[in-house]
Amino acid sequence: MAAPILARAPRDDAPSLQPREALRAAFDATVATAQPERCLPRYLPHPPRGRTLVVGAGKASAAMAAALEAHWPRPLSGIVLTRRGHAVPTREIEIVEAGHPVPDEAGLAATSRIRALLGEAGPDDLVIGLFSGGGSSLLCAPAGGMTLSDKQAVNRALLASGAPIDAMNVVRKHLSLVKGGRLAALAGRSRIVSLIMSDVPGDDMATIASGPTVGDSSTAADALAIVERYRIPMPAAALAWLEAASGQPESAPELSHVTNTLVMTPAIALGAAADLLRERGFEVLYLGDDIEGEAREVGADHARFVRRLSASPRPLVVLSGGETTVTMRGPAGGRGGRNTEYLLALALGLEGMPGVTALAADTDGIDGSEDNAGALFDAGTLARARAAGLDPEARLAANDAYAVFAASGDLLMTGPTHTNVNDFRAILIPPRR
Repeated sequence: MAAPILARAPRDDAPSLQPREALRAAFDATVATAQPERCLPRYLPHPPRGRTLVVGAGKASAAMAAALEAHWPRPLSGIVLTRRGHAVPTREIEIVEAGHPVPDEAGLAATSRIRALLGEAGPDDLVIGLFSGGGSSLLCAPAGGMTLSDKQAVNRALLASGAPIDAMNVVRKHLSLVKGGRLAALAGRSRIVSLIMSDVPGDDMATIASGPTVGDSSTAADALAIVERYRIPMPAAALAWLEAASGQPESAPELSHVTNTLVMTPAIALGAAADLLRERGFEVLYLGDDIEGEAREVGADHARFVRRLSASPRPLVVLSGGETTVTMRGPAGGRGGRNTEYLLALALGLEGMPGVTALAADTDGIDGSEDNAGALFDAGTLARARAAGLDPEARLAANDAYAVFAASGDLLMTGPTHTNVNDFRAILIPPRR
């Protein structure tokens, strides 16, 4: 675990929020700071002599398109893909809703139209790319002899593998005609300015949405090694493509006409949460925005860390972000994303420690493929779940954390937030007497 950063609140300033209220307010501050309308306009380029074409994909891309329209002085046209239920109204840019985290026909068709649009771009035109997390699944253009069904099987296998996001996206890039900078290459010499919201540890733009406009240094051999390391089952066409490509020389797309810019990062968004908590009289222990690993193991590790903390005279919030992973171990049918799995492991590890409250949620409002952003727990969560007839330990083993928090009444339901800056985790520890 990285060395934490401790920021102490003034000792004469009593906290002004109750634990659950404080954690929810901190989460809301993170989401508000990462709204495209607040962070995108300052990065807009100068208008071109020709047309302005807009393409994009991601859970935040529709809101990014709306923010662009609100601040762009000339006509726009284009196509942006977002997850079903994440669209917002736009006037000129077409918003297409498609499947996530598994691609579908809508994403396949819209990606084909985006490719055709870029092929029509002229030397005086400007292409603005709007990309955020989720774009890897939404942009769908299978390479080689792969079908949509093959791509769907690949995504399901990757999601269940426990591989970190950067490894998953290496595989995705080498099975795609648009990822790893290949989308930008379709625009020829037209100027491209991509505005990107980070949802990955380290803010690597080549990983976000699998880098449609960002050069890639990985190889098909790297992708094949990841498949073998994590024992990821691949459709025959996908495996054949990787094996054939790994034996051939590879050349990266020429992208000197592309400018890629980060408009928001998890660190900036979490900083807003830390500021709010300090202003309200809490101490903040910041563990960083790049924590990765198996969700249940990170939860257990954080529980041990909290138990080792020295007594504090004031309420303390342990704040962190990043993106954990879930390896499916239980039978099919278990529900719950990485945040509920982390939180259940944390709750079990802290059971019997009085007064601790925690919240873990995905800032896009969707934890995995469920309808919740995440969940909270307090001293009564596990007891309420057990009273409802659930065994929390067994549910964790079955990757079914959702059921525990549903039974205890602790699911966090926000709906789509129209942003995506990865996960938010906060543990509030009362003063120790």
